[in-house]
Amino acid sequence: MEEVKESDAAPPAEAPKPRESSVRKIRPALEALLFSSSRPIRVVDLAEILEATPEAVAAALASLAEEADSPARGVRLESVAGGWRYVTRPEFDSLLRKFHEVTERSRLSLAALETLAIIAYRQPITMPEIQEIRGVNSSSVLTTLLEKKLVTTAGRKPVVGTPFLYRTTRDFLVRFGLNELDDLPKPEELDADLAATVSDETAAPAAVEMSAPPEESESEEGEDGQDDDDSEHAHDDEDDEDLEDLDEDDD
Repeated sequence: MEEVKESDAAPPAEAPKPRESSVRKIRPALEALLFSSSRPIRVVDLAEILEATPEAVAAALASLAEEADSPARGVRLESVAGGWRYVTRPEFDSLLRKFHEVTERSRLSLAALETLAIIAYRQPITMPEIQEIRGVNSSSVLTTLLEKKLVTTAGRKPVVGTPFLYRTTRDFLVRFGLNELDDLPKPEELDADLAATVSDETAAPAAVEMSAPPEESESEEGEDGQDDDDSEHAHDDEDDEDLEDLDEDDD
């Protein structure tokens, strides 16, 4: 049996390059990546492109977020949809819209919000199930949500007709500032908030009524008026007496 020549032997595998673990070294590059991206970037993706450890990336993100969390800064670092991104502070919304000449807001209709809420809380869900809950045809509204990439298909339901299943997308999380679906408010929290709102609205008129100054009664005004009249008549009588005394002196 012939011996294998050394030149024909497979080269030894290269040892994996060690990942950077220094927060100070990766921080500037991390900030540049986040600043240049219009979409949230996941920690695992940041670690891959920076060739750094996830722990170092997480620590650098915490440092950048703490630094940007100040009223003196025009941007802040937020965690949304499982990633991180820089966003402008909300108090500069009108200024930025004026500068970029944005005159119209992209708003969802009430029907679209209602349908989106049903999908978010009941996903995956079919069109017939959505329409059964809403009680109206929802095909056009669902088409709008698909076009805005807020929902997408999630396979088919194994029933008669095999209708499409629908679920929310990552864009939905970004649009509503959620990190994950578990961040959606619980139904019982919404009920408590609604009850508190209704209670505040009913209590407000009562508070206003209690704080209003009491009105003077007509009888009091009448008595005051009568006293004033009596006082005026008394002064008139005194003036008449003074005039009579002057006439007597002249005589």
